Amino acid sequence: MAPENRGEKSQKLISLSRRLSLYQPPPHLNNPARRQHGIPKSAKPKRAAVLICIFEGTDGELRVILTKRSSQLSSHSGEVALPGGKREEGDADDIATALREAKEEIGLDPSLVDVVTVIEPYMTRFHVTVVPVIGVLFDKKAFNPTPDANEVESVFDVPLEMFLKNENRREVEDVWMGDKFLYHFFDYQSGEKGFTTWAITAAILIRAATIVYQRPPAFLERRPTFWNGIPDKDLSKL
Repeated sequence: MAPENRGEKSQKLISLSRRLSLYQPPPHLNNPARRQHGIPKSAKPKRAAVLICIFEGTDGELRVILTKRSSQLSSHSGEVALPGGKREEGDADDIATALREAKEEIGLDPSLVDVVTVIEPYMTRFHVTVVPVIGVLFDKKAFNPTPDANEVESVFDVPLEMFLKNENRREVEDVWMGDKFLYHFFDYQSGEKGFTTWAITAAILIRAATIVYQRPPAFLERRPTFWNGIPDKDLSKL
């Protein structure tokens, strides 16, 4: 169970924070040259960061905060996403980008988040390098979501472990530039609302859950190599 006294930090989260703080992305996953697979050399590099904010639920399970993007947005409208966005000139680093965007999008005070590590980046087919930042929210009750209606329709949370399970998961095969891969769709019901996490957001959360729980998913991932330039068979060894 999660601690009743919110003045005390969860021992589970403390142990997780200590372990994750030692994580270093494998060099072959953190090499920009490998991530350029299928990306024109003339493409202007763009950078973004997302926040994987983990907290302990009332039943003791680890949960992660997600958003449903506004249906009014010009890109990825209505899709489930991690809080985050493109890096701005004033951002000191990827961590600053992720925390700033989370503050702007859902009202998450950066002081509530203990950033523990940064995992390997992903390259989208739109030439954007996305850097996932993992943070721990020790005091969930101190977070009162105030979503920016121009960007976010809903703020919700799901069990992180669901991204390693076959339950409520679908897959669709796709191909891009001769690269066959699978898109994974994870369905989650929160009250009367249903949410589906897929594409690169699902891939990032599969990887984060693999690192947190120290085990591979219960399904073959078959991710596109352009996301981080490494085949699924090699990922399984990490």
